[in-house]
Amino acid sequence: MTMIWLEAVLPLGIIAGMLCVMGNAQYYIHKAAHGRPKHIGNDLWDVAMERRDKKLLEKLSPST
Repeated sequence: MTMIWLEAVLPLGIIAGMLCVMGNAQYYIHKAAHGRPKHIGNDLWDVAMERRDKKLLEKLSPST
């Protein structure tokens, strides 16, 4: 019964480790390329989502 549990946990641990490595890799690559960490909310996706949210809130707010 112990081997069944180990067979399930080992792949999940590998997947979790790879996700952590991929997230940290982005940070270190950007820091190496630009000399400083990436500013949060300063890429095209973040700007586009902020613009979309602003439009949705303006549509939903009552006109006075």
